[in-house]
Amino acid sequence: MREKRTIQASIFEGYAEHEIGRELKAMSDWLDTQLGPLDWVAADVKRRNVEETGRKGLPIESVLRCAILKQYRQLSYEELVFCLMDSASCQTFARLTMAWTPKRATLQHCKARMVKKLIAAC
Repeated sequence: MREKRTIQASIFEGYAEHEIGRELKAMSDWLDTQLGPLDWVAADVKRRNVEETGRKGLPIESVLRCAILKQYRQLSYEELVFCLMDSASCQTFARLTMAWTPKRATLQHCKARMVKKLIAAC
């Protein structure tokens, strides 16, 4: 089952003292005040009629933040995966643990579901 929001941040999270780190921190602080986008993404990404298996998927908040990071940095999916693996600031922004990074196909699948719903709504 997907979590919608990460309730408690890790004590190991942090942003680099750099312009990009400060921008990511500012975007993260703003996103923390917004609940609407999480509901929209949850409606797009969650599958209907899926049996609970106990396995956790990528949290809705991380799906949204990865999509924002991809667009903000103008990254390909391969570059996004590397950025999430290599950069503590990107991991912190996306609310991912240091031990786990989503694969390219997972990121691409989640974003495709969001885009498909957005296009259908227009």
